[in-house]
Amino acid sequence: MSDTSDAAASSTDDRTEVIVSVLGDAFAPLMEADPTAFRAKYRTMARDPHAFYRGTACLFFHDVITGGDDDPFATGDAARIWVHGDLHVENFGTYLNSDGRLVFDVNDFDEAFLGSYTWDLRRFAASLALVGWQKALPEEDVAALTERYVRSYLDQVAAYVESPTDDDFSLHLDNTEGPVRHALISARRRRRADLLDANTREVDGTRRFRDDDPTIRRLEDGERAAVVEAFERYLDTIPPRRRAERDLFYDLRDVAGKSGFGIGSAGLPAYSLLVEGYSQALDNDVLLSMKQANVPAISRFVDAAAVERYFEHEGHRTVVSQRALQVHTDPMLGYTDLDGVGYVVSEVSPYEVDLDWKDLTEPSDIAQVVDLLGRATAKIHCASDEDSDQDLVEFQVEEAIAASIEGRDDDLVAWVVDFGRTYAEQVRADHATFVAAFREGRIGVSAT
Repeated sequence: MSDTSDAAASSTDDRTEVIVSVLGDAFAPLMEADPTAFRAKYRTMARDPHAFYRGTACLFFHDVITGGDDDPFATGDAARIWVHGDLHVENFGTYLNSDGRLVFDVNDFDEAFLGSYTWDLRRFAASLALVGWQKALPEEDVAALTERYVRSYLDQVAAYVESPTDDDFSLHLDNTEGPVRHALISARRRRRADLLDANTREVDGTRRFRDDDPTIRRLEDGERAAVVEAFERYLDTIPPRRRAERDLFYDLRDVAGKSGFGIGSAGLPAYSLLVEGYSQALDNDVLLSMKQANVPAISRFVDAAAVERYFEHEGHRTVVSQRALQVHTDPMLGYTDLDGVGYVVSEVSPYEVDLDWKDLTEPSDIAQVVDLLGRATAKIHCASDEDSDQDLVEFQVEEAIAASIEGRDDDLVAWVVDFGRTYAEQVRADHATFVAAFREGRIGVSAT
């Protein structure tokens, strides 16, 4: 073997050790708790590079934060704002906000934490580059799309700087077009009754969870009592201005264990709860999820002590961060604990429709989308500051971001575009390394 081949093999071995170590540190307790769920998670991640990327925010932040990466824009207050923490192209969709309006926004705030706004931009850029590669788009088209995303982000930040308020912008039916508007229209056509019929059945005039649902687990008396008590504690965490006026709304009708929430929830205990709606009509019942909160990937690689002292547990952290980033969030959003472990409680809404990238194949169609996603990203950053309910970020984020750039818009754009391209190349190589390590049983759970 030549010296060049030896060096390449050594580099691959070193990277394999990094991947195995980082994933082990992040997921070891969850793998031990539910190896079957993690085997399924890893098989999903093995499917393609972007699926692997979605499941490895911990590896991304290991590389970005501890890899000696120079960030010329993480300066001043802009280096410590609320960030999403797992911003990729598939973490956007619709929801019905607390004002009753269907909006299109960023979703899934499990990884939210304090950090540099550039982390979200770069994580999205690499995701877009991976999807562009999978769609066989030319490199110059991917670069142009990433540039559009960043410039749209900067345009919206500038609009916030000029605006007297931070919560006056959202993407909705009246100001969107193309696939984003189609997602909103699809959400508008959905019915709560259909969601309830798919998950429950009527028993003596009251809904109960379906026993033929393989994701549902009936609880023993002791566990059920603990979940009911946790539900009662959760009610106290709903802000008074968002609480329903009628006590009937919160009557608990049924409780069950729940699995199958998604790739990011493998190994995390979860429950489904059914509560009475605004009236006793069966179609007004509300389905809630109560899911154990995870440790955010960012917190593993930064000094998190000051932030963690602010929160009771990870459930509290997740809810505070989502309320900060989303502004008009789910009015049922709250938190609780079981045996001292934090849980997030939120509505399983019939009006949530994720952006579908399957049929987005032409750069012109994708351009429409990334323009809006850039604005949505700026919205979550700029709304999560001194005007929101939390006090960890006590300055105007848009002004901090603008100051960090100081007229270097073109430099930021070029830097993010280049990062997206080069990190996507790294992810494609990492994906192949991960698949090999998983098949060989080196990744924490057996492949069989």
